[in-house]
This record gives sequence, C-alpha cells and structure tokens, in this order.
Amino acid sequence: MSSVEQIMKEALALPSASRALLADKLVESLEFDVDETQQKLWIEEAKKRRDEVRNGTVIPIPGEEALARVRQLLD
Repeated sequence: MSSVEQIMKEALALPSASRALLADKLVESLEFDVDETQQKLWIEEAKKRRDEVRNGTVIPIPGEEALARVRQLLD
C-alpha cells in the first residue's frame, strides 16, 4: 500500500471532528497567492452589498426562494 493510501486509510478512521480539521488544513495548504487587486475589489463589493442590506436598500431573500426564481427564469 502506498504512503498516500495508508495516510488516507488512517485519516478516514479518525473521528469526524478530527477529519474536518484535517480537511480544512489540507485545503488551506492548497491555497495560493491571491491577486491583491482582485481581492480588494471583492472585499469592496462584499462591504457594499452588506451596507445595502443594512440600510434597507436591498431586502435579502432566502436562498431557496432565490433558487426557485432562477429556475423559473430558466424554464
């Protein structure tokens, strides 16, 4: 059995909380450098949307309702 297969077998035997932590750390280790300009633009957009919800400019709807509307538009 290869070392990767052995590690996977051992990891799958861990309790779910430990597997979740391990998965999080593995995904984190795959993240690469982010374009700072792009990251700044996404943060600005997120803050703008947050502020629109907070000041009542935009009324959020539940995700299920949003998906239902999209499905209706696609039909």
